[in-house]
Amino acid sequence: MPNELFQYISTHWATVIYVINFFIAFAIVFLERKEPAATLVWISILFLLPVVGLLFYLFFSQNISKQKIFKMTLDEEMMLDKTLQLQVDEMKTGKYPYFKPETYTWRDMIKLCQTYGRAYYTHDNDITVLTDGTEMFRTLLQDIKDAKESINIQFFIVKNDEAGRELIRLLTEKAKQGVEVRFLMDAVGSREIWERNLRKFKEAGGKHAFFFNAKLRVVNLKLNYRNHRKLAVIDGQIGYIGGFNIAREYLGKKKKFGYWRDTHIRIMGGSVRDINTRFILDWRSASKEDMPFPKDQYYRERKPKTGSSGVQIVSSGPDALKEQVKRGYMKMITSAMKNVYIQTPYFVPDKSISESLKMAAQSGVDVRIMIPCMPDHMFVYWATYAYVADLMYSGCRIFIYNNGFLHAKTMTVDDQIATVGSANFDIRSFKLNFEANAFIYDSSVTRKMENIFEDDMKYCYELTPKLYEHRGLIIKCKESISRLLTELL
Repeated sequence: MPNELFQYISTHWATVIYVINFFIAFAIVFLERKEPAATLVWISILFLLPVVGLLFYLFFSQNISKQKIFKMTLDEEMMLDKTLQLQVDEMKTGKYPYFKPETYTWRDMIKLCQTYGRAYYTHDNDITVLTDGTEMFRTLLQDIKDAKESINIQFFIVKNDEAGRELIRLLTEKAKQGVEVRFLMDAVGSREIWERNLRKFKEAGGKHAFFFNAKLRVVNLKLNYRNHRKLAVIDGQIGYIGGFNIAREYLGKKKKFGYWRDTHIRIMGGSVRDINTRFILDWRSASKEDMPFPKDQYYRERKPKTGSSGVQIVSSGPDALKEQVKRGYMKMITSAMKNVYIQTPYFVPDKSISESLKMAAQSGVDVRIMIPCMPDHMFVYWATYAYVADLMYSGCRIFIYNNGFLHAKTMTVDDQIATVGSANFDIRSFKLNFEANAFIYDSSVTRKMENIFEDDMKYCYELTPKLYEHRGLIIKCKESISRLLTELL
């Protein structure tokens, strides 16, 4: 019987694949309930390119939106909710002391992130903006060297090159000194790092985990649902969040990309606890270690001590359907009165983001979007080019960064509010990856970031209708194909 089955499959393999694809299509329509556009794209690929469609589905289209990936105990849930609700009630009744006018102006944004993203607001933060890879890496390594108690560090990409090996070497050294070190990497993004690369680190007492690891790492079927966050917490006092990863190209040492322009922030203050909470939840999921929250997790200082910047840490992921970071982006854009400055390496927005930007520009808001001049993901780049061109015709100004590769994920609005994090302006970040962003309510930090944007404009050329309309036939074909694949990018 097995031989007869094998012979039938080998003879009628096309029929078998079509039957399999039919059941997959049925599941997509009736069980997964994707959005109509995504459903149509998947059905088209499954039946027009059956073999390719089947492979794409296996690697890119598992649905995890109903899975409970990040778990808290009932007591933790109750205490965090209680802490957040106390703050919400204070703001609602007018008892909350807003220390800066921009914070009061954007109180509805704070409310959105509280209720929709479960993000506590802290107003005692000191923020350093880091835009150069060498400076960021040096600063992070120095904080690690100075660590006395704990290091919680998490990156999407850690490569087995001089940058990755130096980080592992230093973490190993700190583990030997008795510092509690936890090192979390994404299994696909950090696929160059194997157990053998971490042998000395483990022997020194360091702990590590890979997010969504597979038994056979070379055959990881979860290519979509990746942990894209880049976080670090040192001694519970210093936090990092942003766009940099750990590899030589992020230090500007890869000829293909040249200078690497990115943005990370270093934070001291109350929001470090929230970055640490995000790390703990990710760590529990990946390592299965029952790592407890720090004892002071629920205690919140009311009077600013460290700094005076307001911050909310907002995370999102495909385990839920809320798209919390995207909602924050939309709120900033639709509330803008003066200007919106965006930097992103990938711009593949859904209709809601596109319409928000068009409305802002057509309302007289100065909307500027900066993207790189070169691709690191070909299809995504040409889709980006097509989408920004569409916005250009609605009044947005598009700038192409031409001094290396632009990887920053930032937005500033009206000299008052800014965001820095891991989330790009694309469907992948909104729906398919696990992301984390800091929303910053501080005019001085925002103006600094706007000044950085304007300095970067010196290395840009502006995309104009005349320039866009003179693109070649090959580029037009690339754009058209890439836009068709938008739901998969």
